[in-house]
Amino acid sequence: MEPLDISKLKYVLFDWDNTLAESRPALVAAVNKVLAAYNLPDWEISKEKRDCNLSFKDNFANVFGKQNAEAAYEQYREIYKELVPTRIASFPYAQKVLDFFAAHNVRMMIVTNKERCLIEYELPLLYDKNLFCNIVCGHEAKADKPHKEHALYALKDYISEKEISPQNVWVIGDSPQDSLMAERINALPIRINQSIWGDESDNSNKMIHFSGFQKLYETLISGKE
Repeated sequence: MEPLDISKLKYVLFDWDNTLAESRPALVAAVNKVLAAYNLPDWEISKEKRDCNLSFKDNFANVFGKQNAEAAYEQYREIYKELVPTRIASFPYAQKVLDFFAAHNVRMMIVTNKERCLIEYELPLLYDKNLFCNIVCGHEAKADKPHKEHALYALKDYISEKEISPQNVWVIGDSPQDSLMAERINALPIRINQSIWGDESDNSNKMIHFSGFQKLYETLISGKE
């Protein structure tokens, strides 16, 4: 793979779950406890009811039914917060990538469909929050990922939509939601890892994919040598 050119790069928007944070073990363990309480099949079966264009939280209506969604999510949140301190981790070389961008004066943001109270709980477990100049969570913009409004809301005080290009704004995430949002704002879509659910198709022809942060880091370094 050719080196990535960061000479014009100004902003990188990171997804959170399964991108900067290996949070799936805590998520699956917590939701399975709630599914069992409602006598529903475990997540590997129940996830088939998901709408891939909705956040995990917003899919509770599809999985648990509209009448149970709010109560089920409240249960999930409390269980998840109990489990996550011992079941969340950063991915190898993720910190090196963040440090590389910081050293080259690239401003970083987190753009996630996750609710803010969980991000604020989890982020200090893995990273210095001061690395990020902005964090935008679910339901804070007019529309969540994959809609472009989520990214534009994060960038609104930094760069105008007409100024965005694949050279100056990158979006790094694990899912088609991330790459589609990137394309909709004319940013560079970079996929990292495998999609958290492993069942989502991606029709992007502009996306660059890395199997992990080590490969991304090596490509970034090669461009500066």
